[in-house]
Amino acid sequence: MPSFDISSEVDMVALKNAVDTASKQITNRYDFKGTAAKIELNEKDNLITLLGDSDFQLDQVKDILLPAMEKKEPDSSKRLDHQDVQKVGGNKVKQELKIKAGIDTELAKKLVKLLKDSGLKVQASIQGDTVRVNGAKRDVLQEAIAFCKKSVTDFPLQFGNFRD
Repeated sequence: MPSFDISSEVDMVALKNAVDTASKQITNRYDFKGTAAKIELNEKDNLITLLGDSDFQLDQVKDILLPAMEKKEPDSSKRLDHQDVQKVGGNKVKQELKIKAGIDTELAKKLVKLLKDSGLKVQASIQGDTVRVNGAKRDVLQEAIAFCKKSVTDFPLQFGNFRD
């Protein structure tokens, strides 16, 4: 019985490249000279920290980072969970962006429900942070992939582990 997995993995190499590219742009920009503007990536905690002198500067740093991320990996900015802006000593501000990896249970349940309601002859089951989809024929599974791509646009999904 053919099957495939729906998952959402972070390409840490592409993310690190995007952060490095954005950091270089920030150090080279004239309007950021002598300011606290910078981007830090904590790979262990899946966290990006943006630092700046003001909310406006923080927005500018974000405007540099997000397109760099999109250029390296499409839809990667959709997996960021923007935390509240925090005041740090003096007039400096920081914002943390959590990187969501894997499919959380809420999204997994939504995917299973979408596939059941679609009328396609497939069975979907949640397996940890992935969703396994089984079907009788390869064509039905390809329709299921197209349906999921069309239905879920607010989070990047990958379709892999296709087996006949």
